[in-house]
Amino acid sequence: MTLPDLHTAPRLADIAAQAEVSEATVSRVLNGRAGVAASTRQRVLAALDVLGYERPVRLRRRSAGLVGLVIPELTNPIFPAFAQIIEQSLAGHGYTPVLCTQMPGGATEDELVEQLEERGVTGIVFLSGLHADTRADPTRYARLASRGVPFVLINGYNDRIDAPFVSPDDGAAARMAVRHLAELGHERIGLAVGPARYVPSRRKADGFAAALAESFGLSRGQAERRVQHTLFSVEGGHAAAAALLDEGCTGIICGSDLMALGVVRAARQRGLDVPGDVSVVGFDDSQLIAFTDPPLTTVRQPVQAMATAAVGALIEEIHERTAGRQTPARRTEFVFRPELVVRGSTGPVHGR
Repeated sequence: MTLPDLHTAPRLADIAAQAEVSEATVSRVLNGRAGVAASTRQRVLAALDVLGYERPVRLRRRSAGLVGLVIPELTNPIFPAFAQIIEQSLAGHGYTPVLCTQMPGGATEDELVEQLEERGVTGIVFLSGLHADTRADPTRYARLASRGVPFVLINGYNDRIDAPFVSPDDGAAARMAVRHLAELGHERIGLAVGPARYVPSRRKADGFAAALAESFGLSRGQAERRVQHTLFSVEGGHAAAAALLDEGCTGIICGSDLMALGVVRAARQRGLDVPGDVSVVGFDDSQLIAFTDPPLTTVRQPVQAMATAAVGALIEEIHERTAGRQTPARRTEFVFRPELVVRGSTGPVHGR
């Protein structure tokens, strides 16, 4: 395909075909005339972007302000998935997103927030930040609020922070994974999850223990011996699998899809088949996970709904502050139910 010359005028016929509207409609949009529905106008602008044309100056939207998005990393595909939807949603509200990524040896969350404040951001979205760490000092968020910066926090509820939270139901995720494996005949089920100081890890471990008690009558102490706290990474999953396989687990539930890939690798290094000898369940359902070998059974985090809700909550906070309304402190948590997606990494227990 030949790309258009960005320095030439857009061809009405090409844009009309891409947007599935008439050339007359395209002309009205490009010339800023009235009489075009907002949804149709958006389709024409999207067609300009897809075809590689620059938007005319008169059509370029003025930004309603900068909004920072602070995320831990980009190596785990679930974080870019969140970032993309959050940025799209912010742009739809007229705000310009500013992506801030932490990395080992780089800027800390506090330093990134300071940089965002220096640039006069209108608000901040925190994804899996220090708010999820029970050992971190939550007063940093109180100080941020006192400076008049609205913010919303995703993944990791903290009752010492007065702000809107958006979370998946981590406990329900663990319970549905246990029930799935139990229905396949697995009785020795283990959990590989992140460090215990993180709220999502604790909630998954609590849900896991409750499900083992419900399905097999195990005590809390017995369930805890089936839990391995490690890193949310392929290497972390590999390390946890070693201990859980030594315990004779035939089913392993993981706190992330990356951890699940590490469990699969560890099982194969022992000559075990997945799912013939060991069934593995991930968490997130991040992009391309359906194409792993075997395709990974996982608990899907409702990224679209969570990201959209987070932006909606932030916009509401921004509007309230802009209107000068002093809202009471709130500890609202919007909890979204995940979904079990069954693929090829789980199967009946060996011999059943």
